[in-house]
Amino acid sequence: MAEAPFEVAKAHRWFGIDLNNSTMDALDAGLITPDSCEPYIHAVHASCYHWMQVGTVANHARGEFAVASVYAAAGLGEAALRHARRCLGLIEGNPDAVEDWDKAFAYDSLARAYAAGGDTAAARETREQAQAAGEAIADEEDREVFLNWFKGGNWHGL
Repeated sequence: MAEAPFEVAKAHRWFGIDLNNSTMDALDAGLITPDSCEPYIHAVHASCYHWMQVGTVANHARGEFAVASVYAAAGLGEAALRHARRCLGLIEGNPDAVEDWDKAFAYDSLARAYAAGGDTAAARETREQAQAAGEAIADEEDREVFLNWFKGGNWHGL
C-alpha cells in the first residue's frame, strides 16, 4: 500500500470533527427525517470511525451518541438503541475518561432511541434519568448546553 501524501492522524481528526459538527448542526436544525436521513447516517458513522482511529474512549462514546441520535431522529429505533447502549456502556465502563455531561447525553440518546422504537414506558423512564443526570452537571455552562439540547428534538410523541 502506498504511503498517504498527508498526515493520516490529522486527517482522521479533521474528518471526525467536521462530519460530527455538520451532523449535529443538522440535528439541531431538525433536518434529519426518515426521508432525508441517508447522507447523515453515512456521515455520522464516518465521524465515529475516524474518532475510533485517533480519539479517546470519550470521543468514541460521543461518536456513538451522535450515531444513536441520527438514527432516533430518522425514526430507526432498533439501530438507535444499539448505538445508544454502546454509548452508555462506554461511559459507564470508563467513568474517569469522560465528563459528567457525557452520562446525561448518553441517557438522552437512549431515551430517544426507545421513543423512536415505540417503547414509551422505557423512553419516559430513561428520559427522567437523562434529566436528572443533566441537572447534576457541575459546570453551569455545560448544564445549560445539555438542557437546551434535551428540550429540543423529536421525542416521538412523548
